[in-house]
Amino acid sequence: MFAIFKRELRSFYTTPIGFVFSGIVILLMNVGFYVMNVSVNESDVKPLFNLLLIGLAFIVPILTMRLLSEDKKLKTDQLLLTAPITVTDVVMGKFLAALAVFVISLVGTFLIPLVLAIYSVSEPWAIVGNYFAIISAASCFIAIGLFISSLTESQLVASILSWAVLIGMLFIDMVVATSEILIFKVIIGWVSVFSRFSNFTYGLFDLSSIVYYLSVTLIFIFLTVRMVDKRRYA
Repeated sequence: MFAIFKRELRSFYTTPIGFVFSGIVILLMNVGFYVMNVSVNESDVKPLFNLLLIGLAFIVPILTMRLLSEDKKLKTDQLLLTAPITVTDVVMGKFLAALAVFVISLVGTFLIPLVLAIYSVSEPWAIVGNYFAIISAASCFIAIGLFISSLTESQLVASILSWAVLIGMLFIDMVVATSEILIFKVIIGWVSVFSRFSNFTYGLFDLSSIVYYLSVTLIFIFLTVRMVDKRRYA
């Protein structure tokens, strides 16, 4: 698994994908921080991380579209499937590499809590909660994108399908939030990646939300393993 992880992480930064993704995350967060916090003398970073969460629905497909579809197109997946490693190792290596790119991108935003600590009355646990929440949500999005990448050999198709799913989830969540029908709000609120995000932004580490994010991530990783394993015996 570690060999796959190193190979994929290296490939992200030997192509423009890793730099483009990291650049968008860093630019979005730092410009957003200036507009939402510095320019109005506001220490609350919850809207900033909500902005990044919405942004992830648009940019995560850039990160995941090539993870498995490229191997299928170039037929290098046959080499991976016949190597002395398990399918789970292959999938987990690719997932962790994509997640590592996101975490590396967040390093470029660490100036934000530093500025807050120096110049304002910051809430340390709220800041930690926001970072924990955004990493948890990103892991769900990456797992979904990875699964979709396993369904096709076209990077373009994988990216379009991932955008459709992630942006669709966001759109449904926004529509239901304004709905007057209580049952819809309860159901969507329970299954929504976005609505569960808010608990952490206040520094509240809700166990049910942690289990939810972990469960969604593991379910899509499991589905990806099954899809790749199915191809092995096809």
